Amino acid sequence: MNILFLRHGPTAWNAEGRVQGQTDIPLSDAGRAAVRSWRLPPDTRSWEWHASPLRRAVETAGILGIPTDRLQTDGRLKEVNWGDWEGAILSELRAELGDTMRRNEARGLDMAPPNGESPRQLAERLRHWLQEIAIRQNNVCVVCHAGILRAAYTIATGWDMRRAAPLEKGHDWAHLYTLSVDGNLAPDSLNICLTENEPPCDHGG
Repeated sequence: MNILFLRHGPTAWNAEGRVQGQTDIPLSDAGRAAVRSWRLPPDTRSWEWHASPLRRAVETAGILGIPTDRLQTDGRLKEVNWGDWEGAILSELRAELGDTMRRNEARGLDMAPPNGESPRQLAERLRHWLQEIAIRQNNVCVVCHAGILRAAYTIATGWDMRRAAPLEKGHDWAHLYTLSVDGNLAPDSLNICLTENEPPCDHGG
């Protein structure tokens, strides 16, 4: 089966560089306008649609034309829990914490904020969700968050977050994988441009 992951549209906190995590921030007016400009890959609107229950993801799916009775939400698709750091501006946090922050980020998948969740824990909850979805063998679109996009790449490739992943960091990109019946992901086409002014591109696996 095919599974397409796409990130929610932009929010005011995205524009400010704030850590959102599981704080339930809606799309901004600019974010809604951006999502209205997206072009989904052919036929994907007829696929099974899933989303994080956070408003920014559910709203993105609605703007893309997916009615609420066709959208399935699951808490395992939420962004990573950033704990005490939610609402902080990441650049200011790095400046304030200095070497402590650098050592934490150097832990890769085991980096974790105080009272929060590590990327490894996020990948594990996504893995459980994938195993359940795989049994159904339907093509799936998932509206989610940057952390989920990174977790999917980790599951598919073994990426450990100690080097940059070939994933575009904006909101208007989707990533297509194949999902086997046992819940394993394999990259198909990464970095599919959703804006009509940009040609499709693929950075491979």
